[in-house]
Amino acid sequence: MRHNKAINHLGRQSGHRKAMLSNMACSLILNKRIETTVAKAKALRTYVEPLITKSKDDSTHSRRVVFSYLKQKEAVTELFRVIAPKISDRPGGYTRILKTGFRQGDGADLALIELVDFNEAALASTAKKETKKASTRRAGKKAAAKAAEAPKAEEPAAEAPAAEAPAAE
Repeated sequence: MRHNKAINHLGRQSGHRKAMLSNMACSLILNKRIETTVAKAKALRTYVEPLITKSKDDSTHSRRVVFSYLKQKEAVTELFRVIAPKISDRPGGYTRILKTGFRQGDGADLALIELVDFNEAALASTAKKETKKASTRRAGKKAAAKAAEAPKAEEPAAEAPAAEAPAAE
């Protein structure tokens, strides 16, 4: 029975596991995205998300607590100066795990773990979705006529400032 065995030991002694998770957390904070195995990504998520939550409160105590886990001055500075202001309104769920396939040598499941608010591609796609208007399939002759008239109306307005610009010089 697996009672009270919630932690994934990742096949390592506790000192090795803590050092590995600390290094992976620093790499994630500094690079915003890393590729690793699915098991390590899930273990890293449980390790780094409480640290990101602590970074919302920028006090000396919280910096010292986070530094005791990360042990890299640059990563702590990046976390408190860059990441914390960007995620201040998010109530948890700071990381995203995307499965990418299998490793060539041993067939291990690979995953990409990234900070949610720092993925420019995903943020750009959500902005595009908001600007897109819903179209109907029954657009008839009236809609086509309005679409044809709209560019004609904009062209003379665009030409008028261009004609005035050389006269001003």
